[in-house]
Amino acid sequence: MNGKPVCAVVGVGPGNGAALARRFAAEGWAVALLARSATTSAPLAQSLPDARAFACDVADPDSIERTFDAIAREMGPVRALLFNADQATWGNVEEIDPADLERSFRVSTLGLLRCAQKVIPGMKEQGGGSIVVVGATASRRGVARTAGFAPAKSGQRALCESMARHLWPQRIHVAIVILDGVVDMPKTRALLPERSDEFFLSPDAVAATAFHLATQDPSGWSFEVEARPFGETW
Repeated sequence: MNGKPVCAVVGVGPGNGAALARRFAAEGWAVALLARSATTSAPLAQSLPDARAFACDVADPDSIERTFDAIAREMGPVRALLFNADQATWGNVEEIDPADLERSFRVSTLGLLRCAQKVIPGMKEQGGGSIVVVGATASRRGVARTAGFAPAKSGQRALCESMARHLWPQRIHVAIVILDGVVDMPKTRALLPERSDEFFLSPDAVAATAFHLATQDPSGWSFEVEARPFGETW
């Protein structure tokens, strides 16, 4: 523990999760990087000051319990929780396995609830904090091939709103960033090699928005912000 505020990034992959970790570390935060696999989180933690990687499956309540207890013990109480975990499952109602929807809900909605419950007491002791969730436009509409994804993201957004109404008066800022666009990552570039840079949603831009939300003045808090490339149709 070195006196820096602690940020926990849940769901650290090569896109938004890594960008969130880099941005908060650059702004002087100690960063806990949570992911099921250490493929991205371990080398990233080594490249950042005061950062540590933790193995955590947010669909597993015991894993969440162990991980957040370790963060509190090794780094201190979490001041900002950045929830970027989800389970993307694509298919229509006739194609998906019900287990896919259940897994998606356990990650996106129950995972958020359990992570929030672990950090809220420490935020209250510190006099406040921030919970910023990376959401999706699927939370607002159920298109045909999101039968296993949209219900979980809708539940996540509704949970965020419920949390915000309860926690804002206690100086814990809950906010959600609704992403509308294809996130710029190696795998999306490989799938869409003909697309220009301007087509993609920049993880660094998402991280800048999340950092702004986490550090907003309490007299003008935002609950929901949309982030999309300027050329995206909406």
